[in-house]
Amino acid sequence: MPRPDLRPLPVTTAPLRRIPQLLLGLCLYGTSMAMQVHAALGLNPWDVLHQGLTTRIPLSFGVVTAITGGVVLLLWIPLRQRMGVGTVANVVVIAFSVDVALSLLPQPVGIGWRIAMMAGGIVLNGVASAAYIGARLGPGPRDGLMTGLAARTGRSIRLVRTGIEVVVLGTGWLLGGTVGVGTVLYALAIGPLTQLFLPLFTVRDRRAAAPGTPAVPPDAAPGTLAA
Repeated sequence: MPRPDLRPLPVTTAPLRRIPQLLLGLCLYGTSMAMQVHAALGLNPWDVLHQGLTTRIPLSFGVVTAITGGVVLLLWIPLRQRMGVGTVANVVVIAFSVDVALSLLPQPVGIGWRIAMMAGGIVLNGVASAAYIGARLGPGPRDGLMTGLAARTGRSIRLVRTGIEVVVLGTGWLLGGTVGVGTVLYALAIGPLTQLFLPLFTVRDRRAAAPGTPAVPPDAAPGTLAA
């Protein structure tokens, strides 16, 4: 199966599908984050940082997520990255939806329910990531930082992403964020899950060149990660 082209499209291309898909994907992404927080079995690196910061400053998880996203966007300036509709929506919608989900979702009791919520949150995160990325409305703050640094340094996306997440994870852990089996499972599963669901959600450009034009690999295009 050919890899989908994930380069951003103009907002005017299929807006009745892409904008609702973007918003739904971001809401589900925030919900998946809340599920992993409630499971308390380990978070993804950025959420370890977010949770660690909430132990130090009197702000909600969602507000901390938004502030972190804003700080990361400032790092785009020297990298000359361009924002899109999806970039702004990423900061606002995920911050709002994670706080709503944290207040509405029940706290799981017993290790069985915690494992189920953790696993469900990771799978939902993969679906949400594919929906958000597949809308092709611009990268999230952390995506743009990754691709911008890769372009500036000439390093591979894989190396840059790993370096960023190691620093973020270590900082979050030192601040008191939850690191555990869920952190490892997320790291192993999120790539394959997102790749599995991407073909179902990726919006194709009907104005594209003739069949046979090679698609851009996901790790060469902005927006390969949600959040």
